[in-house]
Amino acid sequence: MDKQTLIDRLNEDLAGELSAIIQYITYAAKATGPYRPQLAQFFLAEVADEQLHAQFLANKIVALGGEPTTTARDVPAAGNNREMLEAVLAAERRAVADYSERAQQAEAFGDKGLVVQLEDMVRDESGHSEETERILRDWPL
Repeated sequence: MDKQTLIDRLNEDLAGELSAIIQYITYAAKATGPYRPQLAQFFLAEVADEQLHAQFLANKIVALGGEPTTTARDVPAAGNNREMLEAVLAAERRAVADYSERAQQAEAFGDKGLVVQLEDMVRDESGHSEETERILRDWPL
């Protein structure tokens, strides 16, 4: 794994975190129905973690000599609460997979500190994913 490839992959991850921030803020505003207060709170509570991840990634990209992206991935359209939760679950699962892969790449690159941080981010995103799965488990179709 060369440095530029690692920077490029970290920028893809940063784009995902920027997207997650937008996704959570937008979905909090769009939540409807009797569970709106709880869903809006759930979505907004995730923003802080995603922001910390984005800041770490941007700082690491700069430390490696790269330029952090300012472009987020597209945020999936969602017409109702269930679609929003399903989109969040898909994004969190992707983040777990991406950070797991990135940790292996960071190991190959020889950056143990990055490996540890990425593993912590896997833990965070796994927790988000599990919580979303629990909400969806008995959600009406």
